[in-house]
Amino acid sequence: MLRHRHCSRLLIASVTGRLSLGMVPVALILAAQADGHSLARASVLAALYGIAPALGLPLLGRLADLRGLPLPCHLGAALVATALGTLALVGTSHLALTAVCVALAGAGCPPLEGGLRSLYPTLLPDAAHVRTAYTLDSSTQEIVYVTGPALAIAMATWLGPAGALALAAAVTVAGSVAFATARPARTWRAAPRRRDRLGVLRPPAMRPLLISLVFLGATVGALDVAGIAVAERQDASWLAGALPATFSAAGLVGGVLFARLQPATAPRPRHLMLLGTAFAAGWLPLLAPLPALAILALAILPGALFVPLLTVASLTVTSLAPPGTSTETVGWMSSAIRLGLAGGTALAGPLGGHFAVPLMAAAVCALLLSARPAPTATAG
Repeated sequence: MLRHRHCSRLLIASVTGRLSLGMVPVALILAAQADGHSLARASVLAALYGIAPALGLPLLGRLADLRGLPLPCHLGAALVATALGTLALVGTSHLALTAVCVALAGAGCPPLEGGLRSLYPTLLPDAAHVRTAYTLDSSTQEIVYVTGPALAIAMATWLGPAGALALAAAVTVAGSVAFATARPARTWRAAPRRRDRLGVLRPPAMRPLLISLVFLGATVGALDVAGIAVAERQDASWLAGALPATFSAAGLVGGVLFARLQPATAPRPRHLMLLGTAFAAGWLPLLAPLPALAILALAILPGALFVPLLTVASLTVTSLAPPGTSTETVGWMSSAIRLGLAGGTALAGPLGGHFAVPLMAAAVCALLLSARPAPTATAG
């Protein structure tokens, strides 16, 4: 897939522009603590940043479908750079200004993922290549959330939290400009769309599918808290970082294997149901009291299934999208997952970080995937 013209540049630019999604929450916490804020207040700022793209991505995605990709990519990058640059220069002491900047930095995230997925059908020769590209894109999201925090911590150690925020702004601008100036991005136009207030949400099957993605995201948000909780219970501080890293690494491997082994035909509803059920079942062994290394080993199974499930869900969402809404549709999908991440994190804390929380979220996700109505729309 990467041998086809423009694909490598667009994928690398997209991942680079999205690195800030993994960098900013860590950099914000470090910056807020350095300015004397409590961990609780710093975490609220990070949560605000996590939720804000859920509002901005569908809007910027709709702008891309209406006006082309360069405008929302450049506009989003400018908002992110201005907001993060302000925080890097003036700090986080003024809480109201900080909250506004954090919200703008999150809401302004350029629609790089949706734009890339809109471009794949125009760059690749057939549907099989497009499905492989979607799998690869879902896998590379794991890189964002593994590499991003590591970059933020390294830069904060070297130049302080302000340096980490500045780097996050720089990679967003660099990735967005490299993406938006590529010829396919400059020339792409969405298909004509029908005027409809519901738009992407019009197909009956779309709404339960997007809700299921909220619960899919909640499993990952709850996992981060579970890692911290089990690390404290077992007096193994290394487990707090190793558990989500193992889950993400397993996702990368699972995505690669799925790309090689996936069916030659488009995924069917039963594929989504089977993957959802297997993903939920993968959390069951983690309910047992286990030593740290066993927990790491058992986290590999749900981790390896996460990317295939996300990939098939993405393909299904795309197949349901009304004509002319491809970029906005991916924005809604990303919003659903990010809302789930924030909700899973918020819910897991009061419940003691038990693995029952991601299990319950995965089970609800599987139930929604099993109960969703038959598709009624075709790809846009």
